[in-house]
Amino acid sequence: GFDLQSLSFDPVKDSSNIDPGIWVKMAETIQENYDNYDGFVVLHGTDTMAYSASALSFMLGNLRKPVILTGSQLPIGLLRTDGRENLITAIEIAAAREDGLSLVPEVCIYFGNELTRGNRTTKFSAEHFDAFNSPNYPPLAKVGLHIKYNYSHIRYSDPSKDLVIHKSFDTNVAILKLFPGISRNLVQAIINTKDLKAIIIETFGSGNAPTYRWFIDDLRSFISRGGIIFNVTQCHGGSVEMGLYETSREMLALGVVSGRDITSEASVTKLMHLLGSCGSREEVVLCLGKSMAGEIT
Repeated sequence: GFDLQSLSFDPVKDSSNIDPGIWVKMAETIQENYDNYDGFVVLHGTDTMAYSASALSFMLGNLRKPVILTGSQLPIGLLRTDGRENLITAIEIAAAREDGLSLVPEVCIYFGNELTRGNRTTKFSAEHFDAFNSPNYPPLAKVGLHIKYNYSHIRYSDPSKDLVIHKSFDTNVAILKLFPGISRNLVQAIINTKDLKAIIIETFGSGNAPTYRWFIDDLRSFISRGGIIFNVTQCHGGSVEMGLYETSREMLALGVVSGRDITSEASVTKLMHLLGSCGSREEVVLCLGKSMAGEIT
């Protein structure tokens, strides 16, 4: 059996209204109770669950206990709800230990019989019970009659270090999703946004973008003013490989940072976290290109 304690935020937030203030409250709650429990399960609406899981992965430094987000596609009061199984299994995984140590000391999402790393996970279906997947990283566990852990892909922190939480976020970021025929007026409206510090450009394929002269000039102008541009693929799976084709070489030369195989959700939360935590633009750029919590390969 398990010794359980529950805590609810008041008022309860719809997941579409989640913001960094709620992430900080989640992290502080975990920190305040960290020494008293083997693991933590967070019940969360599905719409922004991957954003919250990604944010918590960057906030909770030296994490040595499971933090598992789960929820349901059908409300838990309905007969066919997936919420009961998701909750029960998430609790079992959060409590699982071997030789006194947690089996999965990461921020994870459990949904539809799979446990995935939170900052590698994205919601891809509004209809199916298996609503989430991890396109560029294997599941940390698969659940059937037994729970089969993928030990070689689980991330372990240094056991000698204490939990540290990072609470600062800067939301002066924007996402620019490219599409054929995108206008200069739209691009300029975004790059000229007051106080904007960074743009995530969701590019085609392996990180490609138009080579229109005006487009390159506008990106150069934003970077010259101290802005940061993060190149993330629109594709559900795969990676940005800047310089592979002519259509990404000019961005590489400008100093656009490759997001490699990061998810859209992790790219936003990582940027907000770094902008809020780092002391300089150079430090943000350096950390963007590195794996901080297993979010990129």
